[in-house]
Amino acid sequence: QVQLVESGGGLVQPGGSLRLSCVASGTIFSMNVMGWYRQAPGKERELVARMESGGDTMYADSVKSRFTISRDNGKKTMYLQMNSLKPEDTAVYYCRYTWTTWDYWGQGTQVTVSS
Repeated sequence: QVQLVESGGGLVQPGGSLRLSCVASGTIFSMNVMGWYRQAPGKERELVARMESGGDTMYADSVKSRFTISRDNGKKTMYLQMNSLKPEDTAVYYCRYTWTTWDYWGQGTQVTVSS
């Protein structure tokens, strides 16, 4: 079992920044993949960024050069630094942990970008 708890969401003006955190607890295996996903109202959940335990990363085209994913494996924590935020980044952001057939999601944190 793995538990994931996100934090760091909130209301920010366009052009602003936020840093999301995801703390994992429970049985964490090496060679896992963790990622950030988001879901806006009326839209499907989509990948924002993901990072393998070895460090390889992948970003959605819409967030490249603005968002940075990172991990502290010792603290079992994943981060998403979001800069130059746009109104279209408004969504609930979810943390995800996968390892072989294991697939866990956090409860989500709301990010709202508005003036």
